[in-house]
Amino acid sequence: MPANLFKVNEKEYILPGSRACQGCGLSLAYRYMLKALRENTIVTLPACCLCVLQGMYPSTPVLVPALNNSFASTAASASGLVAGLQALDRSDITVVAMAGDGGTFDMGIQALSGAAERETDFIYVCYDNEGYMNTGTQRSSATPLGALTTTTPILTKQQHKKDFIKIVEAHDIPYLATVSPAYPIDLYDKFVKAKKIKGTRYIHIYAPCPPGWTYPPKDTVKMGRLAVETGVAVLFEVEDGKFRLTGRSKTLAERGNRLPVINYVEKQGRFRRMNIEQLNQLQAWVDRKWDEYIKRADQG
Repeated sequence: MPANLFKVNEKEYILPGSRACQGCGLSLAYRYMLKALRENTIVTLPACCLCVLQGMYPSTPVLVPALNNSFASTAASASGLVAGLQALDRSDITVVAMAGDGGTFDMGIQALSGAAERETDFIYVCYDNEGYMNTGTQRSSATPLGALTTTTPILTKQQHKKDFIKIVEAHDIPYLATVSPAYPIDLYDKFVKAKKIKGTRYIHIYAPCPPGWTYPPKDTVKMGRLAVETGVAVLFEVEDGKFRLTGRSKTLAERGNRLPVINYVEKQGRFRRMNIEQLNQLQAWVDRKWDEYIKRADQG
C-alpha cells in the first residue's frame, strides 16, 4: 500500500480557470504533482501544453512560480535555477523541469543528458501525450506505431515509440519512475519520494490527451487505466538501480490478467487507420517490453 494513501495534501495549487482542454490528463497529473511537492517549488517549462495551463503573465491559476524557457532548454534552465539557488543558499527549494515528449524525447534530450551526467539536483518531469499536441498534433518520436497525426495523415506512423526511459536510466540517476494520472495515489507517492532524493530524478507521466488521441474528454481516466491494464504503460520505479513494479502494474504481473492491446486502441480515433498487421506488431512490442519488466521484477 502506498505510504501516502491517507495523507494526500488537501491544499490545491491549481485554482479554477486554467486554459487546458477538457479532460486534460496533464492537468490531473499536475494537480497531484504539486500537492506532493507543496510550497517552495519552482517549475521551469518550454512552450507546450503546460505553458497553456499556466496562463499568460500576469494571470495564472497556479500557485507556484514558473519560468518559461525555449523548447530545447528545459533541463538547462533548471540547471541555471539550481546554480542560482545554491549561490543563495536556498536548498529548501525544489526545482522541477517539466516538458512534453516533444520537448524531452526530441528537442530536449541533449540538455537533460548533460544535466543527468553532471548529477544536477532537480526533478525532470516528462508528460508524455505522444505527440506535439500544443502545436497541432504532429508526430513525435513518442508517437506509437499506427497512430494518425497531422504529419502522418495517410500512412500513419510507421515506427514504434522511442524507449526514452531506457536512455535516461542509462545515466545511472538515483531515482526514475513512471506514473499515470489515472492512478493518482501512485503518482503522489512517487513525487513525495523524489522530493527527498538528491541528484537528477526523472518521472515519466503517461498523459492521455482527448483532442490528440480523439476520445471523449470524460474518458481520460478510463483511457489511462486501459493503457496500464494492457501493458502499453507500465507503472514502476528504479531507485539506486533497483527496479520494482508498482500499483496496478504489480497486481497485473502477479495475477497474469493483462488485457489485449486492442481494448485500448479501438477506443481512440487516432488508431482508426491502423491495419491488422500494425496491431499485431504493436501487441508483440508491448508483450516483449512487458516480459522484460517481469524479468527485472523477478530478479529483485
